[in-house]
Amino acid sequence: MLENLEYIENDLSYEIYYKLRDSVGWRNFSEQQARNALQHSYYSIVVLHQNEAIGMARIIGDGIYFIIADVIVVPEYQGKGIGTTMMKRLLAYIDENVPVGGRASVQLIAEKGKEVFYEQQGFKRMPHEHCGSGMRKVIYKE
Repeated sequence: MLENLEYIENDLSYEIYYKLRDSVGWRNFSEQQARNALQHSYYSIVVLHQNEAIGMARIIGDGIYFIIADVIVVPEYQGKGIGTTMMKRLLAYIDENVPVGGRASVQLIAEKGKEVFYEQQGFKRMPHEHCGSGMRKVIYKE
């Protein structure tokens, strides 16, 4: 694991968002969409190493259902525990904000090949005994 990492909460800028998505080859959204989404994130983390953003993750949700999105670690920093630390922080944040007597459903869509990483964080593949397959639909507008 790297030393001297800084974890910044709830200060994910559009510029960092765009750069980190680009670093892993993900298609970016329009600037307007991204800025709006970031403004409405439930919680976010940016990881800095020597003042350079090398990771991010965010939660979107309504207090009952939470979706973990945009979990990114720059490729040359992967495998060093950064993603695991971000996930622990995200899940701890959700846990801290669930009231006594309440419950939360935390969901995500793993990138192909990253499923084992999320299983190590306590997530189950679907379908399983309580849930059918996860579903997704993407709407493109040119």
